[in-house]
Amino acid sequence: MTPEPSAAPLILTTVVASTRPGRVGRSVADWFCARVAEDGRFKSHTVDLCELALPFLDEPHPPVLRQYTKSHTRAWSRIVEASDAFVFVTPEYNGGFPAPLKNAWDYLAVEWQHKPAAFVSYGGVSAGTRAVQMAKQVVANLRMLPIGPTVSIPFIGEQIQDGAFRPGKLHESAAEHLLDELARTATVMRRLRSGTY
Repeated sequence: MTPEPSAAPLILTTVVASTRPGRVGRSVADWFCARVAEDGRFKSHTVDLCELALPFLDEPHPPVLRQYTKSHTRAWSRIVEASDAFVFVTPEYNGGFPAPLKNAWDYLAVEWQHKPAAFVSYGGVSAGTRAVQMAKQVVANLRMLPIGPTVSIPFIGEQIQDGAFRPGKLHESAAEHLLDELARTATVMRRLRSGTY
């Protein structure tokens, strides 16, 4: 299922989770966003948590109340509110996902609800899959819908050449399956949020 021609394009936000100096996550996200642009079903943009630079959660009120007191929270809220779907590009640190990603999730509540979440993970032999399994529990608790297809990249160092991620056929195929499922799910969930489904 694809959006009707008259419908506004689906807005896909790709979030770069790692903020570590020397990270490769941005190069993976750049490849994925180029793949999204070729796909044509989404209006895509990237949020790099290193550039977003959210401080450790500093709002005095529970996020479900949306009583934000900080300009950085209001800016982040607008980005998430406007998005129809998310792809989180994450490494695996000690069997889990990076702390800045959890912090970014924790800032908000309502804005995440009823939107699909997908993952592109990378790492060593486990390809970041343990981080994704933990992350799916968190996004489900935020009332997001984690989709099944993922892109998992093992031995990421072998895929980086001159600072750029060089995907193989398996990565390209996995990205295609992910985007197919994300387009279907985001279309239905947009209707759910608007009350027209």
